[in-house]
Parts: sequence; C-alpha cells; structure tokens
Amino acid sequence: MGGVKKLSRPARRGLLVVHVVASASWLGLTLGLLALGATAATTASPTAVEASVRSMKLFADWLLLPLALLTLTSGVVLALGTQWGLAPHRWVFTKFWLTSATTVATVLALRPGVNSAVAAVAAGEALPDAGDVLAGPVVSLSAYVFMTVISLLKPWGPTRRGRRERARRPGARPGVSRAGTA
Repeated sequence: MGGVKKLSRPARRGLLVVHVVASASWLGLTLGLLALGATAATTASPTAVEASVRSMKLFADWLLLPLALLTLTSGVVLALGTQWGLAPHRWVFTKFWLTSATTVATVLALRPGVNSAVAAVAAGEALPDAGDVLAGPVVSLSAYVFMTVISLLKPWGPTRRGRRERARRPGARPGVSRAGTA
C-alpha cells in the first residue's frame, strides 16, 4: 500500500458521502423492488401484476446498475485512498467481494428474471415464477443489510496480509493490534 497516494480530507469526505448515498440508494431501491415483487407475486389483479413488473423493469434498467457501479467504484477508491486499504481488513475485503458479487448477480440474474416476468405478463400470460421477481431482491437486500452492519461494526480484525503490513511498520509490536490486544 506504500505506493498509493492517500486522499485528502476533503476528497475523502466527499467520496464517503457519495459512497454512503449510493449504497443507501441501492439498498432502498432493492427494498422497493422487493415490495413490487411481493405485489406481483401475491395479487390476483393482472393489471397490478403488470404494473408491478413493469415498474421493476424500469428500476432495474435505469437505476440498479448505475447505483451498483457507483457503490463499487466509490468503495474501491475509498479503500485504496484511506488507511483501511482493500485487503488488510476483513470487513473491507468482505464488502468488496459481496458488492462485486451482487453487482454481477444484478446483471446476470435479477435483471433477466425481471425481463422474463415482463415479457410473460406483456404477452398476456400469468407471472411465470414468483422467484423471478422475489429471489433477487431478497438476496440483494440481505447482502446490503449485512454490508451495512459490517461497515458500522468493522468486525474480524486484519487479514493475514494486514497483520504482515502492521508488523512491518516501525514501532509495531508483533501480535498486538491498535487496541492493544492480541
């Protein structure tokens, strides 16, 4: 991490605001998708089903991917431009991989599921599978809530790499964390 330039305080704070707003928006959008999916899966009204899945498609096509990419990009820049780093802390590393996985799942699973639901309903058919409109938002929402919790609690301590980096710092005591416990 020695060759990476740290962000200035104003840049870090501005980027942190962008990251938190994008992340909260992604979480909120997913909660909205879950509400629309639950409506589509449980209502007997074909009109309500169609309106719900069409709304889901609009959100999935125009908002999900940009928010996912903004969250991922701002998180990586924050990690690399601050003391947290991308790999030295388990909570940051976990968030990176979960954000990457949910972004890929948005493209490869959630959006195609919503698209197939819209195509079926637009053709006058019943909703093909409630899982197409419920599974993605449920899994995504669970992942985002988990990532929010670990962002706040910062559990698990450093990774093996983080322990090695910490041990190489001048004045560092082997096996002792910043808090003074092993």
